[in-house]
Amino acid sequence: MIEIQESAARQIRKLLAKQHMEEGGLRIGLKAGGCSGFEYVFAWEQGPKEGDHVFEGPEGARVFVDPRSFRLLDGTVLGYDTSLISRGFLFENPHAKSTCGCGISFSVVDAHSASPDGVAGEDHQ
Repeated sequence: MIEIQESAARQIRKLLAKQHMEEGGLRIGLKAGGCSGFEYVFAWEQGPKEGDHVFEGPEGARVFVDPRSFRLLDGTVLGYDTSLISRGFLFENPHAKSTCGCGISFSVVDAHSASPDGVAGEDHQ
């Protein structure tokens, strides 16, 4: 499960409306790379793809996650930072052993069970 906090839901709905995709959602996936081993990737989409996990938050904000990425995103809390210092989506991911300073990449506790083959690449997004 992915929990969508109210701050993230507001931002998702705002950006979808700006793109005239009110019925769409935010796709969150993973790819091997980044500073720490895995990197979060994002896309705005009209609807989920077959097999996607779909999570709904406040105000009807939806997040789509492919099955491979879900293995390392299950249990994540998605927030949004609106401070003057930084802005962007925040991930509280229970599978992340460490996160790089930018917050977009992370390493996992057991790298053997989470090989790059076990998560979505860019072609799955």
